[in-house]
Amino acid sequence: MTTTPNPIRILVADDHPLLRDGVAGLVADQPDMELVAEASTGLEAIEQFRKYRPDVTLLDLQMPEMGGLDAIKTIRDEFPEARIIVLTTYQGDAQVLGALRSGAQAYLLKSTLRRELLDTIRAVHRGQKRIPPDLATQLAEHAADDKLTFREVQVLRLIAAGKANKLIASDLAITEETVKGHVKNILSKLSASDRTHAVTIALKRGIIEL
Repeated sequence: MTTTPNPIRILVADDHPLLRDGVAGLVADQPDMELVAEASTGLEAIEQFRKYRPDVTLLDLQMPEMGGLDAIKTIRDEFPEARIIVLTTYQGDAQVLGALRSGAQAYLLKSTLRRELLDTIRAVHRGQKRIPPDLATQLAEHAADDKLTFREVQVLRLIAAGKANKLIASDLAITEETVKGHVKNILSKLSASDRTHAVTIALKRGIIEL
């Protein structure tokens, strides 16, 4: 195999060895790409980026020690030119928006890696952005929605954990009436019919995780 003089240097960060091996296998057959480093945690991803300064970084959102969004923010704060592709199983618009706001240039579902990874790497290396069409549609659909506040997301997480208003109030050190107000706002903002429906919508959109 003949490599180009300046191949695209790649870092892959994911806590699943099989995925990293899969990426390595795909990249190995490409004359214009070179896998220069791997990481299994968010903190390790930052360390490896500092050491190797890759052209393109593939980063999972769900990793131990430090999540992908925090790792993206840290890398981009230190290296504004960093080009990052998020690899994830999550399709929710909130996850996509969070990744893009943190500084990612592309969002790629792990189920599509074999057919889309290489073209996405090349596109991001050229300075382009890539979002799957169905996810872009979700973003557009919810662009005008009122965003849940930090407190409302906290309440929603506790609802997902099965807690009643009284326990939620105790956990957050607020009154039960305040909790009821937050629940009303959550149902309205998510166009949900009840608490269970709100949790279902929030999980699907990536607003909360179990």
